[in-house]
Amino acid sequence: MSLHIGDTAPNFTTDSTIGEINLHKWAEDSWVFFFSHPADFTPVCTTEMGRTAQLADEFSARNVKPLGLSTSTYSMTTFEPSPTRMNAAQ
Repeated sequence: MSLHIGDTAPNFTTDSTIGEINLHKWAEDSWVFFFSHPADFTPVCTTEMGRTAQLADEFSARNVKPLGLSTSTYSMTTFEPSPTRMNAAQ
């Protein structure tokens, strides 16, 4: 299966840092920006999460909801409530 910009992603339900989400219900009528990183708590992870948090108002103004994906076994709840604290670019 391949997806392209503008395609509707398959629906799924998962645990997240904001609780359980169902993709289609959570997204509502917004665009969703999926991004991933190789492993939690690496330089790439912390800068991506931090920068995404810094741009929250910009995403919101464009009706976009960012959704970070990781295959790591660590819990991302460690980043809550403020991933910007971990961002080296701040």
